[in-house]
Amino acid sequence: VQLVESGGGSVQAGGSLRLSCEASGFDFEDFAVSWFRQPPGKEREGLSTIGNFDGSTFYADSVKGRFTISSDGAKNAVYLQMNRLNPEDSGVYYCAAARVVRGTLPASPEDSDEYPFWGRGTQVTVSS
Repeated sequence: VQLVESGGGSVQAGGSLRLSCEASGFDFEDFAVSWFRQPPGKEREGLSTIGNFDGSTFYADSVKGRFTISSDGAKNAVYLQMNRLNPEDSGVYYCAAARVVRGTLPASPEDSDEYPFWGRGTQVTVSS
């Protein structure tokens, strides 16, 4: 299983970024993929999850209404569209994958312990 994130960068507050997670080595529809964020000196935070079989989603309250997760089965990729970014959104963004029963999400989608497979992360910096 391999997950590779891209799309991070530096942006001013109020701006947008779109992160990509390219997946390989597993049956895409048998997995859920999540995005996590780890600010400097803080714990990793679960932001959003998508079930690749039916597109069901989960959003943490901190990003609901600003971030949108999506997937493309033809490309084995998951995306995170991030709008109205603020400095508190800065950190390393990781995608993670977990095998699930088709049509479901992990029991605690925001819990990093649910995910055995991780990418290396991509840095997002939002300046005020």
